[in-house]
Amino acid sequence: MLNAQEGGLKWLKIYRGAGVMQDSVPQLGSGFVRRQGMFDAVIAEADIALQVLSGAVRAKRPNPAGVFLPSSQDLDASQKRHAAGLMRVNHVGEICAQALYRGQSAVCQDVACKGLLLDAAAEEVDHLAWCGQRLVELDARPSVLNPIWYAGSFLLGALAGRSGVAHNLGFMAETERQVEAHLDSHLERLPAQDDRSRAIVLEMKADEIKHRKTAENHGAASLPAPVKGLMGAISRIMTSTAYRI
Repeated sequence: MLNAQEGGLKWLKIYRGAGVMQDSVPQLGSGFVRRQGMFDAVIAEADIALQVLSGAVRAKRPNPAGVFLPSSQDLDASQKRHAAGLMRVNHVGEICAQALYRGQSAVCQDVACKGLLLDAAAEEVDHLAWCGQRLVELDARPSVLNPIWYAGSFLLGALAGRSGVAHNLGFMAETERQVEAHLDSHLERLPAQDDRSRAIVLEMKADEIKHRKTAENHGAASLPAPVKGLMGAISRIMTSTAYRI
């Protein structure tokens, strides 16, 4: 029988990378490693939530606003405040997107569907970072309610993830469709000379269209009208609140 002195315990390190964390688990000298359980998954998701909410995430792609010189000095106080409000709304939207897709993937049993959700979440980390950078340029802060938005969105995503692959992808497609409309309205409402914010929003919109089409091409089901209406109502509450706080 293997005793503690012969085998010893080798502890694996926690690796914190691009939203991926492996927990510390005891490994016996024999090479056996205990399986990760629900507690491990909870710890991993909590770590990712902290990274998202703290602004620790970093974009993998260059900021599309980089082709324009900082234009915040070209905005008067009212325009700057308005642009900041719109970009704060976009930042909250990306906080919610991370939580929604991670909530869906957490309960999704289909490997392919889970992969699509996590791929979309990973790509939208760039949006989150870009919006955060633009808020700094505009001397504005993120929404103080971000922890609430994240928790509520994760729960909503987990509920949607229980509805089967077709409706899971349908929820993803409808989310992206509503975000597209929301971004279109921002492109109309941003100050005309705010090229940096506009460049970010345009790139975000292109990604949202791609994610919607990906979901539709993989069998997304159309959601019932009451569900779409509820999603729209929640979105309106979020945008009207996040614009100010």
